[in-house]
Amino acid sequence: MAENKPAYTIAHKNVIAMSQDVRVTLMTFDPGQEIPWHNHSNVTDTSFCLKGEVELSLRGPDETVRLTPGQWRKVPSGMSHRVLCLGPGQCEVLLVQGVGQYDFKAC
Repeated sequence: MAENKPAYTIAHKNVIAMSQDVRVTLMTFDPGQEIPWHNHSNVTDTSFCLKGEVELSLRGPDETVRLTPGQWRKVPSGMSHRVLCLGPGQCEVLLVQGVGQYDFKAC
């Protein structure tokens, strides 16, 4: 599986399942940590907020969504987006990515 290594730091990242076409990752963010603006050529991101308050920003069309535990949002392939932990404590996000080959394109 081809993969670009993203240039960001979050508190913890644990890949739960991965195949050629699907990846499931549990991510923990400290307040203020983010996954910066990026997009994916083929995969759709589905972000499930498990803990804290997460801000998901989108471009084209521009939109900002706040997710709290139990809420989720899909980001289609090709759409630029970023994920930010608003706090006040840590945020946890279950990220399901697929179907297709993963890449991370900073923008």
